[in-house]
Amino acid sequence: MSELARTVRTGARLGLRAEAILAAALLSELVLPGDSLWVVSSWITDVEVLDNSQGAFDSVLGDNPPAVCLLSQMLALIAAAGARLHVVTRPGTHNEIFVRRLRAAVANSRRLHVVLDPAVHEKTICGRDWLFSGSMNFTLSGLGTNEESVTYRVSGPEASQAQLDFSERWKESA
Repeated sequence: MSELARTVRTGARLGLRAEAILAAALLSELVLPGDSLWVVSSWITDVEVLDNSQGAFDSVLGDNPPAVCLLSQMLALIAAAGARLHVVTRPGTHNEIFVRRLRAAVANSRRLHVVLDPAVHEKTICGRDWLFSGSMNFTLSGLGTNEESVTYRVSGPEASQAQLDFSERWKESA
């Protein structure tokens, strides 16, 4: 597969947002999940990632599709579709609220691996053959008001390398 990449600079002042790219990437993973999905972010909130108020995504969101799909809901759907979900974030009340919601949403706990790493600063979501990364945390400020630079890259080799790197850095204990 040849590489496709798009870098977007977002922020309230710029009038650009990253939700559409993030939604497309997560929907692609829901429709055809890979073995693993990595979410790495120093700060993470249960942000809205997909507006389904018109029912446009009902056919892929399951039997009781939400009008607004939150990040924890989308990740739980991807895990239910067969992916092993890895979430790496910093310890702390802010992030642990999201982690608790995610744990409650993922029906099969063997499909979820959470690491609380105080040194993590990277911001990436990595799927089967794509990467979404940049300066943006997955928070309301990151998606809405902060000026950020994010790149969405479709590249099997780069995604595979990132998956290997993440697996080595944050191995699961036996």
